[in-house]
Amino acid sequence: MSEATQAALSQQYDAISGRLRERLLAFVLDAFGSLGSYRDADAAEFVEHVLPVVLGAQQQMGALTDAYLATMVADMMGGAAAPAGVLLDEALRGTPPAEVYARPFASVWTALGEGRDMTDAVDAGTNRLRSITDTDLQLARTHAARQSMRRSRAKFYRRRLSGSKNCALCVIASSQRYRVDKLMPIHPGCHCKPEPLPGDRDPGQIIDEGLLEEAHAAIARDLGESDRGGRRPDYREVIITREHGEIGPMLAVRRHEFTGPKDVGPTDVVDTD
Repeated sequence: MSEATQAALSQQYDAISGRLRERLLAFVLDAFGSLGSYRDADAAEFVEHVLPVVLGAQQQMGALTDAYLATMVADMMGGAAAPAGVLLDEALRGTPPAEVYARPFASVWTALGEGRDMTDAVDAGTNRLRSITDTDLQLARTHAARQSMRRSRAKFYRRRLSGSKNCALCVIASSQRYRVDKLMPIHPGCHCKPEPLPGDRDPGQIIDEGLLEEAHAAIARDLGESDRGGRRPDYREVIITREHGEIGPMLAVRRHEFTGPKDVGPTDVVDTD
């Protein structure tokens, strides 16, 4: 398979998974927005209605990811693509999904309790629902990827950026290599995909010096300070991985905090040895 064919495969995977994401978001947001009220009974009805579709979409994302990675690994390592399927727990967060998808209603109730009008309150719930649904699909991708790559001969992988616009966290993290036994750290709104690296020799932490150079140049242009040697600021110390109590490893800037100590585990720099 040529490099051009691999790029086409990657684009096809992005297109199919992107359409899956768009359809699911449209479905859950329409279901939420069309509710007549947002009481406990409405929450129960909503969860019963949308949860089977949400869980089905997560399984589809897992199967797509397994097929994509199996094909990529087979081309890099030799042999035939043989996706074996992945087993995704319904509770990807370790929390019952019915509880997770009732949380947008809590956002509505909280907003109303703060004196905001119904329109603003529903918007708050809608935003939370969008974030939850989007994050859960990304979790399905990363959990499936870890299972798929662990079965393969791949030892390392990288983050492959998705789309024409990516946040600084993802851009800098995509210049690093990761080990296949580590779950890819994400963040809200992250659509990056794991991509296996060829060979079984450790390529070193920085695998894309050019991309990191571009990040330094952009920071120097916007902030007036950067060091091309990577010493000041040291992005391995600035861009870190925090262990979220539900979601798992999440990309973050060191100064950002979670809501409380129970929500966060140990903190590690982005070097995922």
